[in-house]
Amino acid sequence: MYAERIFTTFSYEREHPTLLCAHVTRSRYRAVSVGWNQTHHCKLLDGLAPEQLQLCRRNLELMPSIVHAAALTKAACRGAFGDMRWNCSSIESAPRFTPDLAKGTRESAFVFSLAAGVVSHSIARACASGEIPSCSCAPAPAEPPSPDFRWGGCGDNLRYGLHMGSAFSDAPMKSSRSGPQAFRLMHLHNNAVGRQALVDALETKCKCHGVSGSCSVKTCWKGLHDISHIAAELKSKYLAATKVTHRHVGTRRQLVPREMDVRPVRESELVYLVSSSDYCTQNAKYGSFGTQDRQCNKTGSSSDSCNLMCCGRGYNGYTERVVERCQCRYHWCCYVTCKQCERMVERYVCK
Repeated sequence: MYAERIFTTFSYEREHPTLLCAHVTRSRYRAVSVGWNQTHHCKLLDGLAPEQLQLCRRNLELMPSIVHAAALTKAACRGAFGDMRWNCSSIESAPRFTPDLAKGTRESAFVFSLAAGVVSHSIARACASGEIPSCSCAPAPAEPPSPDFRWGGCGDNLRYGLHMGSAFSDAPMKSSRSGPQAFRLMHLHNNAVGRQALVDALETKCKCHGVSGSCSVKTCWKGLHDISHIAAELKSKYLAATKVTHRHVGTRRQLVPREMDVRPVRESELVYLVSSSDYCTQNAKYGSFGTQDRQCNKTGSSSDSCNLMCCGRGYNGYTERVVERCQCRYHWCCYVTCKQCERMVERYVCK
């Protein structure tokens, strides 16, 4: 039930294409065709926690950003793990999660932290672009500007994004109906790690002004990195995630590292409760799709190498004819012509 509540928007996009903000670009339907201007739209998001339903009704203007964040989370997860045995393909079945994402695994730690970060990212960006009436650009940074620039422009409103994003993402974990306390604490912690990745990804962006493209005047603002950058940072934390257990520390039950001396869980680390499968072979009990027929890199040594991807089973090779544009020329003004070239490419797939 917890997983269903948090990721309802994934299911909603698949079943209700009228609410896609991006992702089905050729469709004639758009999120703006609904507009999210009536509270009964919230009921269409089947599975929302009561607190999320109230937030939706009070802040209808946020919902296109939250629905959009679901699609962005899917794409970022698949992009970050496309070269690994677990390639985030199970996220396509959300909110009906397979065990790899429903049992407090390292993979669920990554996905939920990413989703929490992307929701706040999407809202912060929407504020800056004027899509949300209740917010606007971020206020000018408190730190004084350097002598070579001045604060200006329209920064991503991270403060508002964090505030409203955490209200939506964390709501289900505040009810005992969402599962055991250990799972709720795990997801609350990992959600916070995902949002902290946003704070760490805030950077100074600048634009030059001046005669003939000179930079005599430079205006700067604070903006967020792209989601792919944040996903990469969280993937690093996934690889170093800490397995925890839920036990008494003093008078309270807390999450503590399972295989280390008792210490508080660090705020910067992802945590998980259940060890994962190796994802080598198909196993529905563990949510593993296996790696049979997955493409691999014959000469590589990283996670997509045939040795690692195929788990020692070996691989098969085949040759594929690839047709691509080549010898492109720009013509004044203003078009490009290209020839079509063919080449043969060797591919390898796991047995």
